[in-house]
Amino acid sequence: MGTVIGSKKGWIVTFAGLGVNLALGVLYSWGAFANELRALGWTATQSQIPYMVACALFALLMVPGGRLQDRMGPKKIILASAILTGIGFVLSGLFLSVVGLSIFFGVVFGSAMGFGYAAATPAALKWFGPHKRGLIAGIVVSGFGLAGIYVAPLTQVLLARFGIEMTMIILGLGFCAAIFTFAQFISNPPEDYVPAPPVDKFKAIKVIKQNKSSGLDFDWKQVVRTPQFYGLWIMFCFGTFAGLMIIGQLRDIGLEQAALSDGAAFALISVYAVFNCLGRVGCGVISDKLDRRMTLVIIFLIQVVCFAFFAQFQTALTLFTGTAFVAFAFGGMLSLFPALTADYFGLKNLGVNYGLVFTAWGAGGVFGPLIGGLVRDMTGTYGIAFAISAGLSVLGVLLAVLTKAPEKETAAKQVPAGVLLCPHCEQEISLRLRAISS
Repeated sequence: MGTVIGSKKGWIVTFAGLGVNLALGVLYSWGAFANELRALGWTATQSQIPYMVACALFALLMVPGGRLQDRMGPKKIILASAILTGIGFVLSGLFLSVVGLSIFFGVVFGSAMGFGYAAATPAALKWFGPHKRGLIAGIVVSGFGLAGIYVAPLTQVLLARFGIEMTMIILGLGFCAAIFTFAQFISNPPEDYVPAPPVDKFKAIKVIKQNKSSGLDFDWKQVVRTPQFYGLWIMFCFGTFAGLMIIGQLRDIGLEQAALSDGAAFALISVYAVFNCLGRVGCGVISDKLDRRMTLVIIFLIQVVCFAFFAQFQTALTLFTGTAFVAFAFGGMLSLFPALTADYFGLKNLGVNYGLVFTAWGAGGVFGPLIGGLVRDMTGTYGIAFAISAGLSVLGVLLAVLTKAPEKETAAKQVPAGVLLCPHCEQEISLRLRAISS
């Protein structure tokens, strides 16, 4: 039986991970850059290409990044992310073309996001038990959503004063330094570490029943043989398709659909960032207390309603309100899916396993902005894209109802004989609670 130690270090890792994501979350302010590029003569579709490439590389590099995190620890991987961030942004400023930004923002910075994000979230989750899994995931990933609150206005000021080339360089150097600093505080727990159970043993039992676990650590080869993996992947893809389509073009939607002023359109990006962050933490907490699958159903239902009527949000009040709900729902998914991956497949290989699930985010990040840009160029509005998002969200509701955790018997068949129970898992906590109560 492993050693239970205090979680003070875990909280340090958690908030350092939040800091890393605050820097990497500049992706969610791409709308500010896209508008500047269109002012230089780029089409709406061209302005989304570097963003789409970055989303794709972000997701694809989560898999090797997660695997390296599991094997080498998170610090080295996040340091690599810091270096790639600096290189990607500086060279983006020097090579300002569709090809240049696709390579240096899309490929290089996209890789930086994949490595940094893959290391920060699993490292924090490994320090805590299932009763805090949603909360911790929510805090760490909230940095990515929260970034838009300061990055959007900061970028606006820098663009007005220095132009897009120098803005890219300044942001790259600043984010590189920030990520490098936060990396020094992030590490995995010792191999024999067991998270302390909650003081209230009845609360622990309730959490275990609500968010069931196989009690075993799946490796990635076993994960991809389960129907649960494909259920999670498809839901994540459908959910992020809608959210990422909005993020990349939100400023233009505000200008064209609701005739917002330029300042109000930038404020719309900040509103999205605030509620994106609130959704990540709030839905994480709700899922710890309620049920992760039920929370996911609620999130998809919010998206169904919002996107069904989004084209009708033609005033500032309705557009800001609709954006807030969409952002809250999208943010919630980013805390629920790492927690669900840990619930279903264990913590030992969480880095690579969540990396595989996260490739769905990349698919949504490619097709969401692409379809949004194409629809806008072909029809002059985003109405058809909103309708597609609503339809995918309906399918998400159905999948959330049907995709249940692996049954213990199924899990036992997937994991070879002789594999021990994960020392971090719910069954370990249950055994401890029984010992305490007796």
